[in-house]
Amino acid sequence: MGILIGLERVSQEWPGKQVLVDQTIGINEGERIGIVGRNGDGKTTLLDLLSRRITPDSGTITYRNNITVGMLAQDDALSDDDTICHAVVGDTPEYLWASDPTVRSIIEELLVDIDWQGRVGELSGGQRRRCDLARVLVGSWDVLLMDEPTNHLDLHAIRWLAEHLKRRWQPGQGALLLVTHDRWFLDEVCEHMWEVHDGVIDPFEGGYSAYIQQRVERQRQAAVMEERRQNMLRKELNWLAHGAQARTSKPKFRIDAAMALIANDPPLRNAIELKRMAVGRLGKQVIEMHGVCASYGTDEVLHDIDWLIGPGDRYGILGENGAGKTTLLKVMTGTMEPSRGVRKIGASVRFGVLSQQLEGLSQFEDWRVSEVLGRFKRYLTVDGKPTTPEQLLERLGFERREFSTFVKDLSGGQRRRLAILCVLMEEPNVLVLDEPGNDLDTDMLAVLEDLLDTWPGTLLLVSHDRYLMERVTDDQFALLDGVVRHVPGGVDEYLRLLDERAELAAEAKEAQPSSSASRTTAVETKPQEASSSLSNADRRAAKKRFDSITRRLEKLEGRPDELRAELAALDATDYQALLAKQAEIADAEAQIEELETEWLELSETLGK
Repeated sequence: MGILIGLERVSQEWPGKQVLVDQTIGINEGERIGIVGRNGDGKTTLLDLLSRRITPDSGTITYRNNITVGMLAQDDALSDDDTICHAVVGDTPEYLWASDPTVRSIIEELLVDIDWQGRVGELSGGQRRRCDLARVLVGSWDVLLMDEPTNHLDLHAIRWLAEHLKRRWQPGQGALLLVTHDRWFLDEVCEHMWEVHDGVIDPFEGGYSAYIQQRVERQRQAAVMEERRQNMLRKELNWLAHGAQARTSKPKFRIDAAMALIANDPPLRNAIELKRMAVGRLGKQVIEMHGVCASYGTDEVLHDIDWLIGPGDRYGILGENGAGKTTLLKVMTGTMEPSRGVRKIGASVRFGVLSQQLEGLSQFEDWRVSEVLGRFKRYLTVDGKPTTPEQLLERLGFERREFSTFVKDLSGGQRRRLAILCVLMEEPNVLVLDEPGNDLDTDMLAVLEDLLDTWPGTLLLVSHDRYLMERVTDDQFALLDGVVRHVPGGVDEYLRLLDERAELAAEAKEAQPSSSASRTTAVETKPQEASSSLSNADRRAAKKRFDSITRRLEKLEGRPDELRAELAALDATDYQALLAKQAEIADAEAQIEELETEWLELSETLGK
């Protein structure tokens, strides 16, 4: 196992912060490394250095000869005028990439709902991210660097990506480094962990769970050593403090030793914590829904939902992208009226809503953080004690010097932490969180989980982070085909339901008779209209069937000609053999005709 990339005494500084200080570390063949650390501690900077996007202030980065490095950054370099096809596969001829099963599986999973010949500039943010992810995955790289690869992916796609990365290279080949806040993904994919903090890179063996155990043990050992050092420090300081008059007579080596202890006293790392806050009193009725439907024009997203949510309930809501989870939250919180059915909200309910786009902060873009905090009352009750908003924000990892920063200049993680605090300072009794883990590092996610563990009100959570979902909610519900369904088995049961639904859709499609009427309808249907009527799962199943038929047609393409050649070689007087060979030719031609008919129907359905 050889080294692919080596860092030697590398340092990197940004204005106001030293993110890496004199670091030496290497990446070996076969390593799968997860990178964790607090927001702003240098995880993305490290990937930018390794991908040659930036050069280090000092030190050297050495690459093995001729290795290729692929990078999925948080910001993409896709051209708005490019087609999806060209953005993903470039100038590679279609017969090459279409014949590669790995490339086909990537496109099927990530781009199944995207027009292959559409323009990049017409994509939504999530679709554009998946397009860039597909571009990186179809490439052949010796080292693959990925910054938040699970962003904008649903649980099904996250599971697929984990499986793809685990089997992408043979054991002992290639190298993967990824930055993600998804701890399940880290445990599933990574065999090594790097923690970036205070300018250093600490390596750990094993995945995320093993890293946490080792970090706790390291911290315990460090605490023992620090206690001994502090005892020595107190003795030396006490000795030095016996008066300035006698200090000149003290041995110089003793003074130097004491000063060294003081100089080596490490700066305190920001303690990120948030204590339980007061909430408004909650009555017996929270949310009731009976036969609730919700529509956008003629498109009905939610169908006949019956759901009772009581005080203290902690529910997680699962669903694919576009399934209607955000719509369901809007209906439940009263910001959207149902098109049919009855929805009742308790009189004492006070919602605290954290949306994905953080709309609550959008009106304060030109405000300073301190001005935003000034909107709230001067003191709040936290664990029975009066606490200022500034003190709470400091517990969330902000420093005093950052209070004068404009909201528009905050990082994604800082904005989310500020938004969470603003929601909590309203003292709601029903907390509605839509993807609260976005932009948060693993330490901050642990703090959020600790806070939600002790949340005394009702909690409704939408998240693709299965670790967060299963940790803080008591029951999970899946939104499938517009209907809410309880999944006692949690995320695993939900994923199993998705797989079963896709299999049933594929079987139903295969069993469907190919009548002339259905062929006519398929031909006359416009590709855009046909494809838009399919759900993501149905489209995936149709795409798999389409590729299967394509492969079978390729195998059968020359079969009739081969049989005719065999027929010509037969003895002209052997009538039985001639008839049997003629039957084989007819059977092969019938198979091809049937497959071609179905291929055309699927082609029209998928808009190809």
